[in-house]
Amino acid sequence: MAAASSSDSDSGRAESSEASSKWLDAHYDPMANIHTFSSCLGESLGPGTPLVVGDLGPSGQHPRLKVLKGPTVLTESPLPALPAAAATFLMEQHEPRTPALALASGPCVYVYKNLKPYFKFTLPQLPPNPLEQDLWNQVKEDRIDPLTLKEMLEVLCVCRFLQLELSEMEAFVSQHKSKSIKRQTVITTMTTLKKNLADEDAVSCLVLGTENKELLVLDPEAFTILAKMSLPSVPVFLEVSGQFDVEFRLAAACRNGNIYILRRDSKRPKYCIELSAQPVGLVRVHKVLVVGSNQDTLHGFTHKGKKLWTVQMPAAILTMNLLEQRSRSLQAVMAGLANGEVHIYHDKALLNVIRTPDVVTSLCFGRYGREDNTLIMTTRGGGLIIKILKRTAVFVEARGEAGPPPAQAMKLNVPRKTRLYVDQTLREREAGTAMHRTFQTDLYLLRLRAARAYVQALESSLNPVSVTAREPLKLHAVVSFQVCRAIRLPQGQEGRGQG
Repeated sequence: MAAASSSDSDSGRAESSEASSKWLDAHYDPMANIHTFSSCLGESLGPGTPLVVGDLGPSGQHPRLKVLKGPTVLTESPLPALPAAAATFLMEQHEPRTPALALASGPCVYVYKNLKPYFKFTLPQLPPNPLEQDLWNQVKEDRIDPLTLKEMLEVLCVCRFLQLELSEMEAFVSQHKSKSIKRQTVITTMTTLKKNLADEDAVSCLVLGTENKELLVLDPEAFTILAKMSLPSVPVFLEVSGQFDVEFRLAAACRNGNIYILRRDSKRPKYCIELSAQPVGLVRVHKVLVVGSNQDTLHGFTHKGKKLWTVQMPAAILTMNLLEQRSRSLQAVMAGLANGEVHIYHDKALLNVIRTPDVVTSLCFGRYGREDNTLIMTTRGGGLIIKILKRTAVFVEARGEAGPPPAQAMKLNVPRKTRLYVDQTLREREAGTAMHRTFQTDLYLLRLRAARAYVQALESSLNPVSVTAREPLKLHAVVSFQVCRAIRLPQGQEGRGQG
């Protein structure tokens, strides 16, 4: 009987927790074999369309482009390099306006329409190192041997040739000495920027961050470079707002631990946010930039770099993304933690906590299939979790119990009223005006004496005074030599002194 009652109570608690939850468990597959990040989860292209995932593969090998419809993988196609980011955007103004998928991998952006290859954009090549170019010209003319070339390239830190064995160097040199040297950069991050309208179905540009510390804005139709901006470091996270033809802001979190803000027609950053740790995520919520750092903290900043708030997290932050519930005009930040939880914050207020069976490495919230509010998560072990937000769910900030604070009900330890206290209170009531006038007179006299002493100290130079209260005291000593007095001697005495 006791065992039966305990099992009934456990099942009752499980049912109550499930009923109080804001999420419906749609699917969980721990063996889905999907290894990706939040930036490589492409949003659904429309109602009933599948989800596109840039899969890194186990241990970062064999990257693939996977297309998911529901909980199953429809198609897979190999990628030449590891994916860096995926984004959906509209690239045409005429009907039918079919959304396109952009996948950044290596130095290229692969554009898909109707899940079929449409266009491939490659980053422009960089000028090669002139010293390396001169060395290969000497190899082409047989003026130096491969060993000498190896010694010279070690100084220039050319990795490709230095990784070869001695037996492979001659074949590599004979194969490539007649070819021209090329220097190619790669894409580190990507996002979309509205071109001229702020509508949801407006045409968008692609914004790319590259390994050579640059930001590129691509035209959505011709795929030409519309703007190029330079950064002090390599960008890893991007957030944009506005329209390219009107006014826009770009926020780039870089590897040096800083966040740079750029505006339209600016080639260099306008503002800089210096973090005390490396950023692990960047999300824009309305006009606030929410940054996660590897010190287990969330920070809120304005676009001018002013810190608004800081929240300490219970574990390390692994991934971040935006939760936007358009039916209720809600925008919040989702943070996947190393303790197997997903925390949802609106500013610094905790809205909800989702506990998962494995550590979450990627998050994506939006339309999936026929549902508008679907949360897709992938785990460290390659699992896939799909949750659906209930239509009746309302996120409420955790403010504690309603009513006055508990400290208001505590009784203060007030001492008993003595005879002296009662007499003093009666005196203050009767002669309150006269006491106030006496106090003001003494205060004015005190200020007058202090001002006189200050002026006297300045006139007599008794004490050096700093210009402002925040600046330290500065003393300047001037040492010089000058003639103070001249002594003239008579002519005769001068002669006797010389003799």
